[in-house]
Amino acid sequence: MSETYEKLIALLDEHGAAYRTIDHAPEGATEAVSRLRSHGLDRAAKCIVVMVKLDKKTKRHVLAVVPGDKRVDLAAIKTLLGGTYAGFAPQDTAERLSGCATGTILPFSFTPDLELVADPALLAHPEFFFNAARLDRSLALSTADYVRIARPRVESIASA
Repeated sequence: MSETYEKLIALLDEHGAAYRTIDHAPEGATEAVSRLRSHGLDRAAKCIVVMVKLDKKTKRHVLAVVPGDKRVDLAAIKTLLGGTYAGFAPQDTAERLSGCATGTILPFSFTPDLELVADPALLAHPEFFFNAARLDRSLALSTADYVRIARPRVESIASA
């Protein structure tokens, strides 16, 4: 999975993004890692891979990025994609599509098979935090640079 970390850093450097790395004890749970990084949950990116069935034979996957103090609204994602069902993708599918282990999924998609959708509440801060495809390292990234480089679809997909 360090290949995904290297790909991320190369992408950010190539685009001149403002970011900093934060090394910490290995942790993948949003609440615990936010304490280690010393910031509020609303500034943490919670990244979840969601599977949406469009019909009996067709499904799509979405990388849902929401603030750490919110939950992914599966009904909103289902409606957004015009699906008949939305649920959390199986762990092996999520890890294969994201290139990251559970607990370290990036708010970036490196494959067209994983549509990136970010909730606007996360983008309200000048910088946000996420595990960087590793349990022991996080990034603090400029939100403006994230939007410019990742180009997420911005939709309300979070619930309390």
